[in-house]
Amino acid sequence: MYLKSLTIRGFKSFASSTTLNFEPGITAVVGPNGSGKSNVVDAIAWVMGEQGAKSLRGGKMEDVIFSGSTGRAPLGRAEVLLTIDNTDGALPIDFTEVTLSRTMFRNGGSEYAINGSPSRLLDIQELLSDSGIGRE
Repeated sequence: MYLKSLTIRGFKSFASSTTLNFEPGITAVVGPNGSGKSNVVDAIAWVMGEQGAKSLRGGKMEDVIFSGSTGRAPLGRAEVLLTIDNTDGALPIDFTEVTLSRTMFRNGGSEYAINGSPSRLLDIQELLSDSGIGRE
């Protein structure tokens, strides 16, 4: 099992859709200060179910939604998709590729999905904890 790709839209500093592709083994996220490295890590934690705004370096959960910049209006939602290669069957689900997604709207509403099917936060947490990568 390994992280295959991460797509970030409207999450913190990532206003436009950005996809990072990963290969098996070790991956390093590098760049100058302020380039979004920590936001990549926050996006992974968030899509996996992180509920604490302070853990994501924010005051409230809505702070994960892109708040605008010079020449760029604030967005109404944040969305993160994390695709995991599951060819080894480490996740207890009958798919060789599993995509977790989370969307948060500015009104505070939140949606989760597993492979595009609407899910609950609990479903994602249980799927991950059964594999040993979720929270205890």
